[in-house]
Amino acid sequence: MGRIDARFKALNAEGRSAFVTYIQAGDPDYQTSLDILLAMPKNGADIIELGMPFTDPGADGPAIDKAAQRALKAGQTMDKTFDMVRRLREENDETPVVLMGYFNPIMARGIDKFCADAASAGVDGLIIVDLPPEEDGELLGPARDQGINLIRLATPTSDDNRMKVVADGASGFIYYVAVAGVTGGKSAGAGDIKEAVARIKRHTDLPMVVGFGIKTPEQAKMMAELADGAVVGSAIVQKIADGLDADHKATDGLVSDVLQLVSDLASGVRAAKAS
Repeated sequence: MGRIDARFKALNAEGRSAFVTYIQAGDPDYQTSLDILLAMPKNGADIIELGMPFTDPGADGPAIDKAAQRALKAGQTMDKTFDMVRRLREENDETPVVLMGYFNPIMARGIDKFCADAASAGVDGLIIVDLPPEEDGELLGPARDQGINLIRLATPTSDDNRMKVVADGASGFIYYVAVAGVTGGKSAGAGDIKEAVARIKRHTDLPMVVGFGIKTPEQAKMMAELADGAVVGSAIVQKIADGLDADHKATDGLVSDVLQLVSDLASGVRAAKAS
């Protein structure tokens, strides 16, 4: 059993949903990003999505787009991203790590080499936002061979016919993009999420996590009451941006402020346990 399956099994036994965090690897610099990554599990993160910086993140809103540019300017590379995962694994072999991003960096490295390097570093899953199910076959096999889950996306426009395609070959969990548009936008309502959960569950037994637009502990709690997990990305990335000085360097309180937000959001998810 991989880390993702084991984590959801454990959470199910606890009777609660997962809190999934997202940061951009290398934002605003390698060491600050690593400090946040290493501390997030201790502050309530059940699963960590680690963004792979890319020059043209078309599905992301301004907060994550700017984070990617900061990371690239600071010298973040794929090798450094893998190194961050290795550093986490030195002290934490249980928290699942999912790399999230775009297909170009994978193609540039070579699909087989990328998957082998990711597995060696301790990566558990991939979310490739610009690679639909009809086109992910060349990645699905190599990832599966390395024990890496290829996590598929569902959206408000994914009807029953579409969900059959999404579910076929997916593993780990289904990531439900709760609203149309880019990351960091408006939040979806409880009724919409409830209907989407029911629709998706007709086609798969995989856990379903909800992302896009979750910014507060209250919103995280609502999503955790409706789905198997709540993802918060843009709000955390924006908190990092808020802690930069005029030269886009990390201030002394940045890491602690980000971790306080992570802890607050985790408390929101955990508050849903009794609901």
